[in-house]
Amino acid sequence: MRKLVYIAGTGLLTCITWINVHSQNGSFSLKQCVETALNNNIPVKQNELLMQSARADWQKSKANLLPDLNGNWGYGWNQGRAIDPFTNGYIDQRFSSSGAGLNAGLTLFGGLQLQNLIRQTGYAYHASEMEWQQSKDKLTLDVILAYLTALNNEDTWKIMSEQAEITRKQVERLTVMVNEGAVGSYMLSDMKGQLSGDELAAINNYNALQAAKLELSQLMNIPYNKDMQLERLPEGELLEMYPNTPAEIYAASLQNLAQVKAADLRVKSTAKGVQVAKGGYYPYLRLNGNLNTNFSSVSARSVPTTVSEVNTGQYVLIDNIKNPVLEQQQNYTAQKISYNSQFKNNLGSYIGLSLSIPIFNNLQVATSVKKAKLSAKNAVYQAENTKLILKQSIEKAYQDMASAYERYKVLQEQVIQYKESFRSAEIRFNLGTIVSTEYLLTKNNYDRARLNLTQTWYEYIFRTRILDFYQGRLAL
Repeated sequence: MRKLVYIAGTGLLTCITWINVHSQNGSFSLKQCVETALNNNIPVKQNELLMQSARADWQKSKANLLPDLNGNWGYGWNQGRAIDPFTNGYIDQRFSSSGAGLNAGLTLFGGLQLQNLIRQTGYAYHASEMEWQQSKDKLTLDVILAYLTALNNEDTWKIMSEQAEITRKQVERLTVMVNEGAVGSYMLSDMKGQLSGDELAAINNYNALQAAKLELSQLMNIPYNKDMQLERLPEGELLEMYPNTPAEIYAASLQNLAQVKAADLRVKSTAKGVQVAKGGYYPYLRLNGNLNTNFSSVSARSVPTTVSEVNTGQYVLIDNIKNPVLEQQQNYTAQKISYNSQFKNNLGSYIGLSLSIPIFNNLQVATSVKKAKLSAKNAVYQAENTKLILKQSIEKAYQDMASAYERYKVLQEQVIQYKESFRSAEIRFNLGTIVSTEYLLTKNNYDRARLNLTQTWYEYIFRTRILDFYQGRLAL
């Protein structure tokens, strides 16, 4: 999987370099077509973004277990009656104030919602990862089909072109013979009609070939090139019947197919979603703490200056003379307290526990639990339906593959026989021992057998690729 992610991550540079190299000679192998399509396909890239988003949700849910820490700071100006943040007393003057603090909290217990949320988002992330892989597998299968269709149409076009050339030579030969009076003009007319039919079939198959190349180019998201050359597939793949039975293929698909894995992971994710919702019934215990301080522009401290003597209002009699009693008094001056000093001196802290007990919440938790259960049940149905459709598709694909294999064996023998029949008919027709209608019937039988054999061969190859796809092991 890491290798696939690396390929997708570096796809743009690889694709640009690769296209520049191969656009010069226009030659593509099946593997190169698949890699180019995977690098350029926008829906695949969108599925990759969905996977990355799900991974971010998973990482976020794990981070919820960590304590939170937030800081705050403010500065403002006050006019009129207000509370001095330094003395907490009322004052009626203009002043400025400031405050700062740190707040931290840690969830100690929350009905295991955080732990279950981690598991839920983890399953969802791995499910989206499998869905991304499924989109790449599906695109790969589409490219293989388009590639094989193009090769099939190319072979068909070559067969019809060869047959048209054979018919053209017969027209040239009969033209000479008609001019010499050796044969009737009706034979030349029959052969010219056959030539027109062969040329039309060749044109139709050439157009079908270009349509297949266009579809393949669109899947790869590259400019269409009518001269695109596709590497041939190795022959000899039909020596034996496909080795696996439908039951074996289905068993392997349940273990390996990304689509099945994604459906099962969605079931697990929604099951954890039910537990997350049920966590709302439990008390919520949290550890909180904060550190704060403040500043006030009117805050000041008294600083001693001089000492002076003041009359106390009392006196003493000395020789019947009243002498006033004096005492020394310390004089002070007000000194503003600096911003930094106030922030340091006014520092305060708090730590404590808070417990929230749900008593009645307008049935919000009950509704969430009910919806989560419905989602979980729907995910189970979707997984079961995915497996049911998969089993039916495997049975149908296997039947189609077996049918193609049996038809191919019969067509091999038919081509051998019709080839010999056409060779003999061509000799006899050139010698004038048979008429044109008999020759054309033999030729058409041989042409049709060759076309059927080619189409059946490619059909078998594609059916085997589908069965490989279901087992999670597409071969390029």
